[in-house]
Amino acid sequence: MKISARLSAVLAASALAAGAFAAAPATAQVAAGTGTAAVTPPDISLTNVKQHLADLQSLASANGGNRAHGRTGYKASIDFVKAKLDAAGFTTTLQTFTSSGATGYNLIADWPGGDANQVVLLGSHLDSVTAGPGINDNGSGSAAILETALTVARTNFQPTKHLRFAWWGAEELGMVGSRYYVNNLPTADRSKISGYLNFDMLGSPNPGYFVYDDDPTIEQTFKTYFAGIGVPTEIETEGDGRSDHAPFKSAGIPVGGLFSGAETYKTAAQAQKWGGTSGQAFDRCYHASCDTTANVNDTSLDRNSDAIAYAVWNLASGSGTPPGGGKVFSNDTDVAIPDGGATAATSTVNVTGITGNAPSNLAVGVDIVHTWRGDLKVDLLAPDGSVYALKAANVSDSADNVQTTYTVDASSEVANGAWKLRVQDMYSGDTGYINSFKLTFP
Repeated sequence: MKISARLSAVLAASALAAGAFAAAPATAQVAAGTGTAAVTPPDISLTNVKQHLADLQSLASANGGNRAHGRTGYKASIDFVKAKLDAAGFTTTLQTFTSSGATGYNLIADWPGGDANQVVLLGSHLDSVTAGPGINDNGSGSAAILETALTVARTNFQPTKHLRFAWWGAEELGMVGSRYYVNNLPTADRSKISGYLNFDMLGSPNPGYFVYDDDPTIEQTFKTYFAGIGVPTEIETEGDGRSDHAPFKSAGIPVGGLFSGAETYKTAAQAQKWGGTSGQAFDRCYHASCDTTANVNDTSLDRNSDAIAYAVWNLASGSGTPPGGGKVFSNDTDVAIPDGGATAATSTVNVTGITGNAPSNLAVGVDIVHTWRGDLKVDLLAPDGSVYALKAANVSDSADNVQTTYTVDASSEVANGAWKLRVQDMYSGDTGYINSFKLTFP
């Protein structure tokens, strides 16, 4: 979050038309206190979000201790995020600008599909100050929306509206990157943004739970989520005009977002409500060298990450069904993979409601987090026990993770039943887990 005084001349954002962010048809529970059917999104893995933070910390440590604008650590951070999104199937654009004599970068990632005239845009600034690695400010927001975007891809979410994610540069110098983006948007494209959601500092170590009070529909969406998990919220005031929502708001685009607090001190009433320590800053390491991976509250980061997913799945009005009438069955429960043992890990997906046999082009989505993927032998087991080899172990394959979609000719198998992903670690010394497993029937 930018350190300057609050902007005093920010124009009021135009409210969304009534029903502009209507939830998808009732596929899940009723949102608390609203009477409106709400979509239940997949869980955002805290483990994955924290791994992204660890990676950003490593990039800072390898590049002079920070990820600031104009420094090598920032460009390395942009490249890291872009590679993840490219591999997941997003269309990415690297936008360049100049500030303080250095080249800056914004990363824009579009998820294919959805109504291009109705864009739901999520953003976080990726730069740190020069004093430190900027893990809470703002690795936390950047990592949370990155994992949300990867979950969109992993689940093949097909929203009615178009989804766009952005990572802004040079926020710490005055929202330079986001302002450049907004100023260079044609007027017609500005009008297509149904709402901009900003996430700046989500894991403060002495956290509060603050919701932007700009657009009422976006605000209520976040409040509904937190009410549903029994966490009270307050209106966000500390960061007014100090983060990347400001340029969007000035342009008349509806905005909203979340915040867990910066240099302001937590009151006794807030400590009673949320826990933590009164009389202490929400983030004592704000803009300091100690803003490392040790400066993050896991509970706050987890709750806010899940709140982002709730907003995306509901505001984008998704059907959850891929194009062409396909059907997705998934299991997002983490399953630990025993290290170098004879015991395999299995994740089960129960398929129902499919007539006849499985297709000749069954899509098997695999997301395995592992420190040495060459250790892993991966198979798909049909309901009758038939084995389809997806990946053989190869000790020379030294990269990490298995995040891909395999195509299997399963036309000899009855579609309905319990399908299993079986993963066996053939060599000792590295660890991991099955993050998710899905089957897509065209």
